[in-house]
Amino acid sequence: MLEALLRLRPEVRAFGLGGDELLTAGLDSVAHSREIAVVGIFEVAKILRRARQIFRRLLDETDRRGARHAVLVDFPDFNLRLARKLERRGVRVTYYISPQVWAWRRGRVRAIARDVDQMLVLFPFEVEFYARHGVDAELVGHPLVDEVPRLDHVLEAGPHEDGAWVLALLPGSRSSEVAALLPSLLGAASRIRRRHPEATFRLVEAPTVPADLYDRLLSEAGVEVERVRRDRFAAIAASHLALCASGTATLEVGLLGTPMIVVYRVGAWTFRLARRLVDLPHVGLVNLVLEDRVVPELLQEETDPEVVAARALELLDRPELLVEMRSRLGDLRSRLGRPGASRRAAAAVARRLPMEASA
Repeated sequence: MLEALLRLRPEVRAFGLGGDELLTAGLDSVAHSREIAVVGIFEVAKILRRARQIFRRLLDETDRRGARHAVLVDFPDFNLRLARKLERRGVRVTYYISPQVWAWRRGRVRAIARDVDQMLVLFPFEVEFYARHGVDAELVGHPLVDEVPRLDHVLEAGPHEDGAWVLALLPGSRSSEVAALLPSLLGAASRIRRRHPEATFRLVEAPTVPADLYDRLLSEAGVEVERVRRDRFAAIAASHLALCASGTATLEVGLLGTPMIVVYRVGAWTFRLARRLVDLPHVGLVNLVLEDRVVPELLQEETDPEVVAARALELLDRPELLVEMRSRLGDLRSRLGRPGASRRAAAAVARRLPMEASA
């Protein structure tokens, strides 16, 4: 979105917290998002001191540079607190990618109504939700519609002629997720290979995760995999089945039409708290968007390698289930809106910027 915004308003000077893509797009970095990108209550506690330092520095830079508009992206526990401080400074706040207040901790919508001037959302139902709570929300659609290409080739229902199934492993985009899930996925891969010795596995590595973490976990597991750090979309599309961490990656895999099993595991106390607070029929975004349990979900203890392998083997032993899943995933792209989401989001921000802007 920043790249599109700078095309519309090249005079904008953007600074803040972000990852490699934002840096490439032109962000003047105050800190890298990987420093505080974790999942789970206890994981957050480990980075709390650094998060506070970054929070304070963002406010200091806002004051020093005289910023008048802020675009906050996702990351609600951090950004909603930041929005409150910015609102008190007279900074107008656009929030892009809504916190899932429609799923849990709905009380946060009051803070959004108070501190956020403009909410840009990905899904149609979010506009209706925010309208009921007096929040100005604009539907821009999902940027993945543009980012994930249409790859027309379709794998055969069964394995390749040499008997080889191809499975993609996507253990997440945060180091804490990869550390929690990759050993289980590699253990499942080892068990699947006992039944299908010719099976191959592609580990899709996230650029936000240090390579040495993958090195260590692969060394400990002793499982042979093909490591994919570039051309991940082609690698996923050319796989019969993906074992995928819950999150945005499920939408990427779904848009490519690759059948998947969603896996999700956080700390035990975090999960117990989430079960009390979350009111959703599914965990996987792909199932939420399609409004049905289209792909299997394995949570917490179900991410044990034996369980993951057993579920994967059920699908491989009945290729017609993979065909059906692939067919149902074909509805996902239309559910995520028209192409051009980032351009629409940038245009919505540009309309609200003063003529000379620092954001």
